[in-house]
Amino acid sequence: MAGVDAARGAWVVVLRQLRPDAPRDPLSAVACPRFEDVLEVTRDALAVAVDMPIGLPDVPAPGGREADRAARRVLGRRAVSVFSPPARVVLDATRWEDVRGRGMTLQGFHLLPRIREVDALMTAEAQRRIVEAHPELAFARLSGAPMRGNKKRPEGRAERLDALARDPRLPPLDEAALRELRRPLRGAGVAMDDLVDAVALTVTAAHIARGQGRRLPADPPRDARGLAMEVWT
Repeated sequence: MAGVDAARGAWVVVLRQLRPDAPRDPLSAVACPRFEDVLEVTRDALAVAVDMPIGLPDVPAPGGREADRAARRVLGRRAVSVFSPPARVVLDATRWEDVRGRGMTLQGFHLLPRIREVDALMTAEAQRRIVEAHPELAFARLSGAPMRGNKKRPEGRAERLDALARDPRLPPLDEAALRELRRPLRGAGVAMDDLVDAVALTVTAAHIARGQGRRLPADPPRDARGLAMEVWT
């Protein structure tokens, strides 16, 4: 299983081994410069949860896709963490002036290169194993409520580590354990919150691999390329 998050300098992939013969699932982390490298690294994973839009609307719509609106309802006070992905008609834009006022936030615009990477490689067949997810949904499902603190602040990270501790199959994660997990990522531009998010995404991947995944919406529409516009938790 794997959780994948887009960091400033690379894709960060946390690999989680299913170990029925052990009390905990071992974790390892790797940085990938391109999404095609992510697909190679995770080729044997039963489920891969990626924090990036998969399945894009044809035209902009208020509030984004049905999946985005559903995720915001679940997250409540953390709803702001769910941005509306670009419509396919602006996917190739390279200037903010070309997309301003067309249903895209500045955050979404800065992620366009990453979204293009994913969209170019995803197929409906691949989506049976590689799915869109959101770390804040994973944290909320683990803890029973949306997170309160900012993930970039110590108290916010501590809150998220407390949520991860509710997964009995994850190894204990404190600051020292995170630093050790992050060691192979040095020089790749991966922040600690990126790593924590990727670990949370392995929780969603584990749910899917065990047949316990939930998707928003339950019966998602498909885009022009046949990709389901859904978010898993």
